[in-house]
Amino acid sequence: MTKINCAILTATLPLQEKNMKQLLLFLAAALLFTHQACNNKADNHEHHEKSTSTDPNDILYDEVMKIHDEVMPKMNDLHKMKEGLKKQIAETPDLTEEKRKALEEEVSKIEAAAKSMMVWMREFNPPADSLGEAAVKEYLEGQLESVKKVKENILQVLPAEVKQ
Repeated sequence: MTKINCAILTATLPLQEKNMKQLLLFLAAALLFTHQACNNKADNHEHHEKSTSTDPNDILYDEVMKIHDEVMPKMNDLHKMKEGLKKQIAETPDLTEEKRKALEEEVSKIEAAAKSMMVWMREFNPPADSLGEAAVKEYLEGQLESVKKVKENILQVLPAEVKQ
């Protein structure tokens, strides 16, 4: 090896070591950031578990979520019913106009019930406690009534054997 090659190699070695340290530091910071972000995401979903709090607003929130969690699995039943009715309409060309309209009306009712759940979920956004206990209570009481209506809408279109 020539003197010039040795000099270049010796000169770049500290530079590479510095870059390696910076890369490791960056990767450690990125890993820490990702870990923290995942933990925050998990914390956002803890509210579905029954709270042991005695705070009236926490109890009210749990009531709202209990109804949501009770009715949400029925959305799949609504979808299956709707698809079954649409298939029946499409595959039965000799349907009377009256029967076709009745089936289409049933599809519309199912779609409206499903949409009521989707709209409620999209709009459900409990206020921060910093707004005050009374404001949070008022919001949750309104949401309790809304989610009860959603449940009623869904149960009205489901056959008795699916309602259980």
